[in-house]
Amino acid sequence: MKHFMRQSMVAALLAVASLVAAPSAFAAEKIYTGTFGSKALSGYDTVAYFTQGKPVKGSDQFKTEYQGATWLFSSLANRDLFVANPAKYAPQYGGHCAYAVGEYNDLVAADPEAWKIVGGKLYLNYNRDIQTQWAEKQSQYITKGDANWTGLNK
Repeated sequence: MKHFMRQSMVAALLAVASLVAAPSAFAAEKIYTGTFGSKALSGYDTVAYFTQGKPVKGSDQFKTEYQGATWLFSSLANRDLFVANPAKYAPQYGGHCAYAVGEYNDLVAADPEAWKIVGGKLYLNYNRDIQTQWAEKQSQYITKGDANWTGLNK
């Protein structure tokens, strides 16, 4: 019995280790929601970036599901705009850091307060310092990011 328990424990530890050591075995989440959540943009209203020109927290009262994430909005009107055309309002690269996707071909969390709309598209970055670096060569990072996102978003 002890031998069986030891084998089971070793198998469980190996399974956990393989998950930690090989995160690439999992497909990238289309929409970044954090490790333990399901809210896109940390609960910020993605439409508000376009309509109000600033990040605005959404409400559980106005929500919808899209690409495996829960999207919150600050008003019914914003939710309805999103539902009618989610591709127009959803952040590029699923809300992952635009700099990391473009520069490093990597998925990194983004801060909803570090944002910019370029060419009618919303881009987020890890923080404002990274956003400043991204802005210096934003067209290059967007071109590289668009190419990288195809591989990252399988």
